[in-house]
Amino acid sequence: MRSKTIIFAILALLLASCSETKYVPEDRYLLDKVYVVSDRKAMGVDPKAMSQLVRQRGNSRWFSAAKIPLATYSLSGRDTTKWINRMLRSVGEAPELYDTLSTAQSVQTLQMQLQNLGYLRGTVEAVNITKGKKVRTTYLLHPREPYFIDRIDYEIHDSAVAALLNVADTTRWGLRPGMMFNADNLDNERKRITQYLVNRGYYRFNKDFITYRADSIAGVNLVNLTLVLHRYRSGQVSKLPHQQYTIGEIRYRSGNEGDSVIPLRPKLLENNTFLDSGQLYSSDDLQNTYNHFGRLGAVRYTNISFHEREDQPVLDCDIQLSTNKPSTLSFQPEGTNTAGDLGVAASLTYQNRNIFHGSENLSIVLRGAYEAIKGLEGYSNTNFQEYSLETRLNFPRFIAPFLSSGFRRRANATSEVALTYDLQDRPEFQRRVFSAVWRYKWNDQRHHDRYQIDVLDLNYISMPWISDTFRREYLDNTNSRNSILRYNYENLFIMKLGFGYTYNNGLYAVKANVETSGNLLNLASKVFSFHQNEEGQYTFLDLAYAQYVRGVFDFTRNLTFDYNNQLVFHMGFGIAYPYGNSRILPFEKRFFSGGANSVRGWSVRSLGPGRFISTDGRIDFINQTGDMKLDLNLEYRANLFWKFSGALFIDAGNIWTLREYEEQPGGQFDFSEFWNQLAVGYGLGIRLNFDYFIVRFDMGMKAVNPAYTTNEEHFPIAHPKLSRDFAFHFAVGLPF
Repeated sequence: MRSKTIIFAILALLLASCSETKYVPEDRYLLDKVYVVSDRKAMGVDPKAMSQLVRQRGNSRWFSAAKIPLATYSLSGRDTTKWINRMLRSVGEAPELYDTLSTAQSVQTLQMQLQNLGYLRGTVEAVNITKGKKVRTTYLLHPREPYFIDRIDYEIHDSAVAALLNVADTTRWGLRPGMMFNADNLDNERKRITQYLVNRGYYRFNKDFITYRADSIAGVNLVNLTLVLHRYRSGQVSKLPHQQYTIGEIRYRSGNEGDSVIPLRPKLLENNTFLDSGQLYSSDDLQNTYNHFGRLGAVRYTNISFHEREDQPVLDCDIQLSTNKPSTLSFQPEGTNTAGDLGVAASLTYQNRNIFHGSENLSIVLRGAYEAIKGLEGYSNTNFQEYSLETRLNFPRFIAPFLSSGFRRRANATSEVALTYDLQDRPEFQRRVFSAVWRYKWNDQRHHDRYQIDVLDLNYISMPWISDTFRREYLDNTNSRNSILRYNYENLFIMKLGFGYTYNNGLYAVKANVETSGNLLNLASKVFSFHQNEEGQYTFLDLAYAQYVRGVFDFTRNLTFDYNNQLVFHMGFGIAYPYGNSRILPFEKRFFSGGANSVRGWSVRSLGPGRFISTDGRIDFINQTGDMKLDLNLEYRANLFWKFSGALFIDAGNIWTLREYEEQPGGQFDFSEFWNQLAVGYGLGIRLNFDYFIVRFDMGMKAVNPAYTTNEEHFPIAHPKLSRDFAFHFAVGLPF
């Protein structure tokens, strides 16, 4: 059966390959592949990057292999009056016919790029290899020797600008003798000088006022360079010096139709305006003003205009603000799927974006959910109900003492306070959670860093009722694995502090979070002799409090091959340790593996810890948790057609416990053994990109299973079995 499938797949690929030239005219060729190569290794010359300059790329390939869109187009018939033919052509991709003009233009563009990189005598040639009705084009780069700057002279035709730039101080200039003579270095210096001047009052200056003269030295690859900064020109008027401008009057205007009053406090407007009356105009101050007003939830858009006074170099500034409607009410229904149990949920949200006229954002969310639980026996009720009320208030600034006013203004910060009450009724138990949090979030607008501090995060967890069946079969049964269960079904108090950091520049993404709980309470319990319960734990408000430290680290690296193909590597690591007043981590703080964002050969919460083998699917979601987690993911992503894209992935990872628990045999971490306990999965994903969100379908298979009883279970990749090894995941958003 397997051999027949392989033969059928090979025949299908051959058929698709043979049909590629179906719609290629007799006197034309199909552009099969395009290569850009260099005849020598040259500094700054990257053939892969330069391939983006080629005008024709050939037909797209799925996963850089099969030209499925072209094959789909070729399946259509020539009669376009039939809907099936029109549909195949619209879904597919017409053949990319080789074009001599595009090739010549590509040669010219690549050669110009070589010269811009400093290879003034570089050339490019196009080499075509035809086979049947297909052609493969190779653009061969001949960079030759690069040119370098030998001497730099400056001609500043404006005495005030010359004094400001201080030509004599060469340490302040970006160009240096010995640098490569390329367009990037020259243009970067123009931008640097322009940015320097527009931040010191030169409102009308731009980089077009700066030009270069270059004289090559005969016999050597050296260039004598002269930077020329021209005086200001205005129409037919003779040359004039550049003018420094100061900021005059700053006026705030409403952009709302029929409303002349801005519904924001004057102090808020001043704190978010970085242009100061009487000070020199600055482009950075203008951008900071736009950025700070743009992050205010009450502001819809900002328009800043300048008006030059006729008799003096002063700019009067008008800041026009259009604001959003302060209050909104929204209703959002949703479907839920928890381990196969289907349900419905709905939330009602009230939001006020300007409750105190300082762009403070108040949101109140009322949510209800219902699920029909399958597979439970011995319970009078088999439904799950949840109701929650969340109130959240965000301030668009730091609300904290001991911070300088300058730092408060510069930082893009928010202060947040939130209160949440969650009520859960399951057939097995009832659970009540009250949470309160105070946190700060801020970022440096000049970098890609974001920070978060949870100053105070309180969680009061109460279990008012547990069914007799659940207590008898799990909590009070001495033969069952019950110490972890008991701890997670007791009343508990958590008071934690936390710090988070993220960095993302599009190529690298780093996320780290550290939190600790119970230390202040533990200190107070020793000083004030808090009451101890039967387990020897100190209590606060008659509740045992959790004590632990927890850290999470994520790293993602994106490698983009071209506009259609991308390789993404992800590594996630988490570790937590209970100590002092806790022997076991709270359930919400433990790690789990498997699922749409982890090792996708396993369903959520079904992997680990270590070699642990599940024996009771009804309750092992508690025991299949750990104190440490490792995820390693490699995903190849490719655009397919329309809004569809695909992914091939390999995942590895597991979770472990740091202590040995009888109810989790084989789950403790051992440095000499953990490599043998890494689970490995592989699979295929289909994604629908709707711009605002991505719908994801991932199909994973087990490859190496650390929890096994037979050799076939240990290496499913050699003995695949769909009913045992397949996992399907539906999710919104990318996994990492």
